[in-house]
This record gives sequence, C-alpha cells and structure tokens, in this order.
Amino acid sequence: MLSFFRVNARYQTISLVVFFLLLRLPFFLGGAPLLIPELSWMLVGEQMGRGFMLYRDVWDNVSPFSGLTYWLIDTLFGREQWIYQLAAITVSIVQILYFNYVIHSREVFPERTFLPGALYALFLNISFDMGTLSPMLMANTFLLFAFGAIVKILVRREVTPQVFEMGLYIGIATLFYLPASLFMIWAFLALLFYTGSTVRHHLLGLFGSLFPLMMVVLFFYMNNGIESLNRNLLTSVFQAKQYNLNDFASLIASLLLPLGFGVMGFMRIFTTLRFVNYQTRIQQVMALWFIIAVFTIPLMQFMAPMQFVIFIPPAAFYATHYFQSFRKKSWADEMQFITMGAVILLIQYQGLRGIIPGLSMGKLENLRAKQAELPEQIRNKRVLVLGQHTGEYINNYTATPYLNWELASYDLRNLDNFDSVIHVYDNFKKDPPDYVIDKVNIMPKLLYRVPALRKQYELSPWKGIYQRKI
Repeated sequence: MLSFFRVNARYQTISLVVFFLLLRLPFFLGGAPLLIPELSWMLVGEQMGRGFMLYRDVWDNVSPFSGLTYWLIDTLFGREQWIYQLAAITVSIVQILYFNYVIHSREVFPERTFLPGALYALFLNISFDMGTLSPMLMANTFLLFAFGAIVKILVRREVTPQVFEMGLYIGIATLFYLPASLFMIWAFLALLFYTGSTVRHHLLGLFGSLFPLMMVVLFFYMNNGIESLNRNLLTSVFQAKQYNLNDFASLIASLLLPLGFGVMGFMRIFTTLRFVNYQTRIQQVMALWFIIAVFTIPLMQFMAPMQFVIFIPPAAFYATHYFQSFRKKSWADEMQFITMGAVILLIQYQGLRGIIPGLSMGKLENLRAKQAELPEQIRNKRVLVLGQHTGEYINNYTATPYLNWELASYDLRNLDNFDSVIHVYDNFKKDPPDYVIDKVNIMPKLLYRVPALRKQYELSPWKGIYQRKI
C-alpha cells in the first residue's frame, strides 16, 4: 500500500478518493450513531429555517457560517443525518486532494508522491465522529487554503498580494469556527520569520482576516443582534469549560497514532540534510501550525476526536516525511503503514460497531444522543428542555431560543432579575413550546415569577414535564 501511493501518476488522484471512500465504508453500510452536538447543529439549522435569527432568536454558540451551512442543508433536505455525513465526505475529499496538491505541486518534499493525501485520508478516519459535518472540519478547509497561499509566498521568495488572500481564508475559517482566529497569529509569525514582509504586507493580511468578520458584525448590528452575538458567541468561547473526561481514553487512543508518527517524522527532519531552504521554511511553518493548534484546545466546547481535526495537517505532513525518510524501501516500512492503518480502522469499527465486546473505548458514549424515555404523546411536538438535552429533540422540535443550556442559564437561572423574567416571557410568547421538560426544577419558580405563563402551563401527569393548556 505504501509503495502504491509512492507512484507519481495522474490516476492517483482518483485512487485517493477511492481509498478514502473505502475507509468510510462503514458509514454506507450501517450508518453512524447520532451525536448530541450533531443533533444541536441540526436544530440550529431547523430553527433558522423557520425564520429565526441565529444568536438573537436561537441561543447557540455555533459560528455564523456554520449556522448558515446547517440552515442551507435543513432548507434543502430537512433533518437527515446522511446528508450531513455526505457533506462531511465531500469536505474531507476537498481537503485531501488540496493538501496533496500543495505538497505535490510545490515539491515540498524531495520525493513527489501521493503519500501525503493517503495519510491525510487515513487520519481523517481515526474516529467515527470525524464523519459528521463539524464546524472545525469546515474551518480546517480554509486554513488549508491559507497554508497553500503561504506556501506560494515561500516558494516565490517574495510577498505578493496573496497575503490578502491568506488573511481572507483565515477570516472565513474563523466564521466557521471561532477558535480558528488564533491562526491569525500563525500567519503573522510565518510572514515575520520566513518572508521579507513589511508593515504594509502585515496590515494587508490583517485587513483580509478582519474584512469578513466586520461584514458579519455589520449584519448583526443592522438586525439588532450585536448584543446577542457578543453574549452567545464571543463571550461564551472564552468562558471556563467543564470537560467531561470519561471519553478521554478514547480521545488519546484515537490521536496516539497520527500524532505519534507525526512526532517521529518531525524528529527525522534533524537527521536529514537534503532539503532546500524553502522546504525547511515550510516545515517550520507547519510546526507553528501545530503550536497554535495546541492553544485552541482550551477553547473547545467539548472533548472529542472531531475537535482535533485541526491537528491532522501537521500530523500528515510530518508522517509523510517519516515514511519518505528511509532511503531504501523495505517490507518494514510497508508493515508499519499497514499496521497503522489497521489499528486506525479497528478503532473506528470499535466505535461504530463495538466489535470487541465489553470494551467501551472509541464509542463516545457520553456524546451519543439517546432516545429519551418520553410518553408517546410527546412526539413531533415543540418542546423546551430545561437542562442539558440528550435525546429529547430526536423526535421533537425545539421551541424558544433556549437551545444551548449553558447560554439559556443566562436567563433561566437568573429569575430574580426583572430583565431576565421579561426576556423569558417574551421568548415563550414568541415561540411557545407544547411541553417543557424540566430536568433542573426551574419551572415552578418560573411560573411563580410569571403569572401569565402560570395561566398557560400546568404540570402534566408525567414527572418533571409541563404541558401547555389547551
């Protein structure tokens, strides 16, 4: 397999696509479990499709362009998980082909092969949750485009107007996934250390990054949503996170091989003296990518392999060097590649199908959306979940802006504040739920504080569930 992708031929582009689709075969055969974040993204698109504005009318911390993407998918296809998976496959293929194109066409390595794309495709399957259309996956596409622009600058040894293009890509990536904004620092350092850039060039790159951001801010300002944008997106990203580490073993197992081979490839660089200057600079730029990616970890909303897709480009880059660093091709190299691929597939199949009985590693149990034990009458209804939703929305629709519980707490846990009470009442009036599933015992206080809601809602025969009076 390793020797196959070392062949430099045009048909290898098709081989990369086929190779990736074969790796994703389990998704075609039996599907993948629905994840709680994935369900939340579907609900965001669904609410936006009903005419509600993100942040102002839908309280969630998904970035604007990601929300726009989910809205577009919901408008065209509805709440269909396979569509999201198909879109994720398309985005992944674009990344694989572009990453290999940049490495191959710019002669980043002495040996021109299709191995970078093959490793990228393999690493995109380290866990089954990589198969969903996450904001980080979409943002990673534009970060790769920014990397391609930097590579062009380094190859030509002069700073061109492409510095604006590089900044623009990072700005767009930020609008898909806000922590990607840290890559503005990456671009600044790359230009500062490895090019003859001037202050004008840095300002041009900065303007390119800020231009799409300012356009989005202007849109929300014109639609009376700037305060909601700040509260639901900007402020929430920098709040302290309480990570659930029960799946930490799964995370480590998934990342161990890609990062392990990446580190070994990085160490091999110091024993290889056959690189020209621009190749060395590109290696250092990719090392900066890895360092900046580390700083995005505290900004992640939850811990899951899908959030670490940002580490795949440097891992695939240095792993490529590792496999190309052996001067003589041998069966040992081939066995390492095949063994690595087999272990990665084993982790993916274990997460999807549980092929090893009694082993929970890789299944991401804490992120799976499970069918809530709700009465049969609460089906295809508009509901509000007070507390963290886990599966109550699978067969129902969301009502009121309070989709994200951490953000909803801003109002619902502050009912002694008059403004919060007014907000809650206005939101109930604008989009009233048929049922309120109270998992944190807030509804009694809410009904006490808002007599108008007390006239509309009553405790149902089921514990913790309030229903709207007919």
